[in-house]
Amino acid sequence: VQLQASGGGLVQTGGSLRLSCIGSERTLSTYAKGWFRQAPGKEREFVAAISYNSARTFYADSVKGRFTISRDNTKNTVYLQMNSLKSEDTAVYFCAAGLTTSYRSSPYDYWGQGTQVTVSS
Repeated sequence: VQLQASGGGLVQTGGSLRLSCIGSERTLSTYAKGWFRQAPGKEREFVAAISYNSARTFYADSVKGRFTISRDNTKNTVYLQMNSLKSEDTAVYFCAAGLTTSYRSSPYDYWGQGTQVTVSS
């Protein structure tokens, strides 16, 4: 089972990016998905999560109102639309899949390799 994240890059403050994460197995469409990020010298932190059927979404307070998580189970893909980006959003972003929709990292069984997001001022 693999998760492949993409869409990262360099963007100016106030700009937007959309991250994508595609799963290698169809069964991942029945899993909850989450996005986490890790900035240099900091611990990995929760960003957003979505239940398997999109009925529930959760966001970290730091991104609420700016980021939107969504998924397309027909494409086995989860997205993270990031708007109004700030320099503090700079980090490596990881997608994850698990049986429980959670803001904690421990319930997630599968992790992608990460994609770098750099926001310049």
